[in-house]
Formats: sequence, structure tokens, C-alpha cells
Amino acid sequence: MKNHVLALDQGTSSSRAIVFDHEGQMVSVSQKEFTQYFPKPGWVEHDPNEILSSVYEVMAGSVAKAGLSNKDIVAVGITNQRETTIVWDVRTGKPVYNAIVWQDRRTADYCDALKEQGLTDEIRSKTGLIIDAYFSGTKVKWILDNIPGAMKAAKDGFLRFGTVDSWLVWNLTDGKQHVTDVTNASRTMLFNINTLEWDKELLALFGIPESMMPQVRSCSEIYGWTERLGGIVPVSGMAGDQQAALFGQMCIEPGSVKNTYGTGCFLLMNTGEKPVLSANNLLTTIACQIGGKTTYALEGSVFVAGSVVKWLRDGLGIIKNSSDIRALAASVPDNGGVYFVPALTGLGAPYWNPHATGTITGITRGTVAGHIGRAAVEGIAFQTMDIVAAMERDAGVALAELKVDGGACVDDLMMQFQADVLSTKVIRPVITETTALGAAYLAGLAVGFWKDINQIRSQWKSERVFTPQTNKTALDYAAAAKEGWLKTVAKTVLN
Repeated sequence: MKNHVLALDQGTSSSRAIVFDHEGQMVSVSQKEFTQYFPKPGWVEHDPNEILSSVYEVMAGSVAKAGLSNKDIVAVGITNQRETTIVWDVRTGKPVYNAIVWQDRRTADYCDALKEQGLTDEIRSKTGLIIDAYFSGTKVKWILDNIPGAMKAAKDGFLRFGTVDSWLVWNLTDGKQHVTDVTNASRTMLFNINTLEWDKELLALFGIPESMMPQVRSCSEIYGWTERLGGIVPVSGMAGDQQAALFGQMCIEPGSVKNTYGTGCFLLMNTGEKPVLSANNLLTTIACQIGGKTTYALEGSVFVAGSVVKWLRDGLGIIKNSSDIRALAASVPDNGGVYFVPALTGLGAPYWNPHATGTITGITRGTVAGHIGRAAVEGIAFQTMDIVAAMERDAGVALAELKVDGGACVDDLMMQFQADVLSTKVIRPVITETTALGAAYLAGLAVGFWKDINQIRSQWKSERVFTPQTNKTALDYAAAAKEGWLKTVAKTVLN
């Protein structure tokens, strides 16, 4: 009897495969980092073939580690770094260029030109997105405009575009399926979230032939079959990483909110079955589509969260391992007046300044490495605070609670500080790998492994609740720190 689901979590810095059982418990995990390429300032790329090989490796590794075989796997679910753009040639199956990563800013000037043409409102009304280099549309255009022969091959019908989910399904099904799901489609700046179709006018604006575009499907259905596990297994669940985490956290009621602390930070609020356009620089995006029912969300995106820790490790060299940040930040009682706005790839919501660069202020002779580490951790929490403030203005109500997940949410100091600056409780679940869990649930639902969402909902459990501290010392520190942050981030935005 097949009694497990395999979730592929293809992220920005690594690929992971996690085996889940029927109770939603993790049975095994396999992970592999892959190379990050920075060919020019502001450019970030991946090798699509290295992504693919890493996925194949962790698929096999996680199943073997669990002591299972393909006969035990009922379905495969996929969740992925969103917006990252891959264009490949159907004749060879090979990419025509490296994957242009969501963090990449090479099209920022082109985006500025689109704004100057007065296209902001039109694009937002159709896609729910602001004009920014973050999204896939301008990345596809860049590839077609800059890679010799690409535009002709595209017009001749030989090129395909996809976010990473499409690239994986194409290869997992041996080129039989060129598909995406509505959540990933909604992050391209090419998809009309009202009609749920590729927008012909936007494709024409960016000069992208419609033949390049994948077929858009729901988040929970059988897209195709893979033999990569040694037998035939359905690929039946798919969602962008943040939407998968929203589902994995069981934020299925309007008003429920989660924040994922990964390479970036992504805070999503379920807004129900109608798109809500933000008046405070948040994004309107599709949260999920199951059984013909489409759910929408408001989203605030922080470009640099966990990746600032990697910079402290690889760039500054003040820690040896990413996990060392917790001890470093806890080695000092406060930030010592140091503030770190980690705009290493521009600033996301609610500022949307693609040209901003990182800022560290308040350094004195008394500053030590611990203050820098603490300021980096607090900077992640402050960026989340700024998005929550914008979301509360859009929703017209104060946030009641924040569910958290992602690798950095295991940091108790950060989560307590997050609760303090938000003045609301922060809830960490037992299973913090909710991105992969969401993909597993979507895949399992499609094949009847789980009966319905209510059965899944009963599996979600809280591990710890962080409540705001009420003693005078903590209140005074939180107030002073917020004031210092707002002054520092204002300088960064102006730069």
C-alpha cells in the first residue's frame, strides 16, 4: 500500500526533498545546496541543469533514507522559488541562458521606464503586482532581447518559458507536460488574475510569443507521471513556495496570516475568493486553487532575510556557519545602537526601491561583531513589522496573530523580538517545514490520500507561542529600536 507523499522544495539556495506520512509527519529529508552566480552587481543567476540534478539527487536520497521505494510513494508535490525565470529550447531540452533569479535587478531601469509610460495602474489592475524587476515578465524579455537567436527561435515556436516548477515538471515527465499552476502564474506580471488567463496585451507589451507560455492548471491535480523514482508516480500538487506555506500553515480562512523566514521573508494574508488591491504597496496574488475554487491573498515581500546571514558568513566572515548567528546575536544584550537595513538586492515591500543598497548605521568604537549580528537579526524582524503595518492599513484591523515558518523561525531570540515589535503573538508550529508540507498536502489531496482539507486541518499543531513582553525594559527597548529602525530605513530608501 502506498502510504507516503514526496514533496520537492526547490528553493533559492538549495533543493530539498521531504517524505511525509499520512499524519503529516516528516519521515526523511534530503537537501543539496547549489551554486549562486553573481555575474554583475545586482545580477543573480542559477544553472537550471544544476537545479535539476540537485532535485534528482535529493528525490532519490530522501526516499532511500526513509527506507522506502517508489512502491511506497503515492504522489509527488512541487513547491518552488517563484519568479525565477528559465527559457529553454524544446528541440534540445536545454536552457538558452542561466535561470534569472527572483532577486536579480538587471531590468530595474526598464521597469522605471514602464512606470514613466504610465503603465503602473494598468499592470496592477490586471496582475495585482507593482512594476518591479522582481517578477518574471521583464526577465523573459531580457533573455529574448539579449541572447543571440532567442527571439527568432521564440517566434518560430521553439522556446518555452517557465518558472522553476514548469522546468521541473517538463523534465520529470520527459518533456510531455509544459504546465504551471495559478500561484506561480500570478507572479509573472503576465497573468490576469481576474480572468485567470495569460494576458495577450501584456505579452505583446513585453514582446513574448504566447507559444512560450505554459498551460495554467490548479494547485491540486495530476499534471503528469514521473519515472524518476524507478516506477510511475503521479506529480499532482504544485504551488509557489509562499502559497504552499500558507496552505501548509492551514491559513485557509480570510484574515489568517503567515510569515516565512527563508532567503527572503514573505508575509501573506488570505483575503478570500475576490482579489483585494492594496493601497499600501502590497501585492495581490493568488493563494490557491483547488476544485475550481480560487483564493486570493495580500503579500508583502522582503528580498533579503536569511540571505543576510549567508552574507555575514560568506561576505563579512564573522560567522563560520549560518546557525552561528543565533549565538552571535545573543552574545550582546541589545543592538548597541547599530541598525542594519539589509537591502543587498534592493528593498521590497512596502518601499519597492530596486536601487537601494544595504545600510549599517550607529557603529562606534564600542561596536563588536555581536552588535552587527544582532542588528541583522533585528533587521529581518523590522522588515516584517513594516509589512504588517501596511497590511493592517489595507485590512482595516490589527493583526491578531502571526503564524511563522521557514528555517530562521527556529531562532527564539528573533521570534521573541518579532512578537515585541509587533505587539502580537507569534505562533510557531510543530512542523516548521510548512512549504514542503503544503506541497505534500496538495499532491495528496489530488489522489485521495487525504480525504479533504478538514482532515488536513486537524494535523496542524502549535509548538510554541511567543507573546509580547510587558516589562518596562523590554517595552522601552522595543520602542527605541523601532524609532531607530524607521530613521535608518528612511535614509536607505532615500538613497
